[in-house]
Amino acid sequence: MLESYSRRLLPQIQWSSTDRGNVEVLNETADFYRFFDATPHAEFLYACVARTVDIDLPAETAFLGAYDAFKGRVQGLVDMPDRLLDLLFRFLRQNGGRLSKRAREREFAGLTDKEAAQIEAMFAEDRPHI
Repeated sequence: MLESYSRRLLPQIQWSSTDRGNVEVLNETADFYRFFDATPHAEFLYACVARTVDIDLPAETAFLGAYDAFKGRVQGLVDMPDRLLDLLFRFLRQNGGRLSKRAREREFAGLTDKEAAQIEAMFAEDRPHI
């Protein structure tokens, strides 16, 4: 938004680069910025804040709630450090709710087939929010 205003002004501004990599403005430019119409900028910022409040924050809250519920249920089933539980969650999320054969054989070799199936089912319950 700022560029949309400033781009039109660039031909009117005389400047030079400094030895330190900055820009030195050589002519008077205060009037260009003092009383400009900031309506489009304010509308853009309002739309950003409205989207954050109406969409992003509720989605993030739902995600965190589902994530916490998933972690709590998994910890009720198996004892697993948070670091490994976070990795489990990421693997499930990346692989459509299923643990890959490689993950089952390496990072989660300690899980029984029944436990792995239960964890995948728990993840599927929270899937709409994750």
